[in-house]
Amino acid sequence: MPSQLHIALAQINLRVGDISGNVQRVLDAAQQAYQQQADLIVFPELTLCGYPAQDLLLRDSMQLRIENALQQLCQELPDIQVILGLPWSQEGMRYNSCAHIHQGKVKHLYFKQFLPNYAVFDEQRYFAAGNTSCIIECKGIKLALSICEDIWHDSPMLQAKKQGAHALISINASPYNYGKQQEREMLVTRQAKQGSMPVIYLNLVGGQDELVFDGNSFACNADGNLAYRAPAFKETIECISLQKTAETLAINKHKIAAPLTKAASVYQALVLAIQDYVQYNGFKGVLLGLSGGIDSALVLALASDALGADKVEAVMMPYHYTAQISQDDAAEQANTLGVKYQVAPIAPMVEAFLQTLTPIFGAQPKGITEENLQARCRGSLLMAMSNKTGALVLTTSNKSETAVGYSTLYGDMAGGFAPLKDVPKTLVFELAKYRNTLGKCIPERVISRPPSAELSPDQKDEDSLPAYPVLDEILRLYVDDDHSANDIIARGFAPEIVMKVLRLVDINEYKRRQAAVGPRITKRSFSLDRRYPITNAWRRGE
Repeated sequence: MPSQLHIALAQINLRVGDISGNVQRVLDAAQQAYQQQADLIVFPELTLCGYPAQDLLLRDSMQLRIENALQQLCQELPDIQVILGLPWSQEGMRYNSCAHIHQGKVKHLYFKQFLPNYAVFDEQRYFAAGNTSCIIECKGIKLALSICEDIWHDSPMLQAKKQGAHALISINASPYNYGKQQEREMLVTRQAKQGSMPVIYLNLVGGQDELVFDGNSFACNADGNLAYRAPAFKETIECISLQKTAETLAINKHKIAAPLTKAASVYQALVLAIQDYVQYNGFKGVLLGLSGGIDSALVLALASDALGADKVEAVMMPYHYTAQISQDDAAEQANTLGVKYQVAPIAPMVEAFLQTLTPIFGAQPKGITEENLQARCRGSLLMAMSNKTGALVLTTSNKSETAVGYSTLYGDMAGGFAPLKDVPKTLVFELAKYRNTLGKCIPERVISRPPSAELSPDQKDEDSLPAYPVLDEILRLYVDDDHSANDIIARGFAPEIVMKVLRLVDINEYKRRQAAVGPRITKRSFSLDRRYPITNAWRRGE
């Protein structure tokens, strides 16, 4: 007779360090799956402690808390088999583990075999590697267990096949960057064909400091054909069915969520990142300087969508060089979104600073110092409001500006979270246009006007920087892909522009070290991905 296994995939949002809260999330999800008549429920990598727990894993009490959590789960779980991730220590070693719980007992433990130690990952700092496979049986179907990086290597799948597994379950905490889902699905398709078995890929969802986890859990059959895909950036608990006959084993086709466009994907990632950072860190809301420019306009839209208009405050801080149309556009957007909006002119503050500094500066010509002073007055105002209200200041610099230092330390860099930190300027424009397709939000003039910091008369960004399409491509090649100056010049870029951009990137490392955290949406961000010494004498041509 055919055997059918109902598997619930718990694509849920877990909080780092909140072991008791995560236990309750597991119990709630397991009860829901039990009511849906699931036989088995699967949770993400390191479910109990959250991912990445970083040096919390080194705390002496971590193992005791995990043991207590397992004891509670064994006592309170409904009659359903459970697979979940956890850190586990034994014989003096700590492992990134997967537990199989059934009938009040931990039946199996699997230890992750491949520990990533590149990009945003440093698992070799915390874990020892396992070296054996683990097969569990559920309703006559043999399931191999796998954890995240294992699926990127051939040997765990070959081990599972050799030991007679019928299907493989991969639990993951795989961070988002645009294009990652296509890469995952291509990889898992290849592994399914290599192992001649279905593969179920369950991923975490949520924001955690610089990282965003997109969910996008999916399953494919032995022929590589997709049978299920969960929606991106949303918590879901959905059941899929694995059917075994004498001749075949296959996942019955379920709902396959449509892939998102690039703009929709990045926008939703940024919204989730803001939402979780603000809520999990206990901020009452957010505030930002709204300049009438495109960066702050996009951040205001993201914040409003993430938190609701009642949790967002925008402040226009005009000076002599702030165009009237900038003030008009800022007021229009704030009114459209229904956020709290205030105007706080900074001229009295700037003039007071200048009066004090004039005897010190003497006859030196005015320039960038006086421009930066405007930004620093604005930063001081926002931070004072933050101290008074408990709202988090969102900074508005994008990746292009962050890369070349086109921002003011202790000025527009002041704040606690930088939503656009990993968003190139050209993508900022795409996201603004995308947001307007969802409903009226950003005034069209904000998108169509040439970008300007408005710190001096008739100032344009391109007075100091190459055109953004050129700048962003050079930055992509140098920052994201590690090409040398010679390589970039060979692609047709003017040598003087390339050397100027690369010099700006290198000399502004000290600024980036002092910048607010912000979500990673490309394959290489200015945070955990890219770790360069501030003091160095590297030659840029190489």
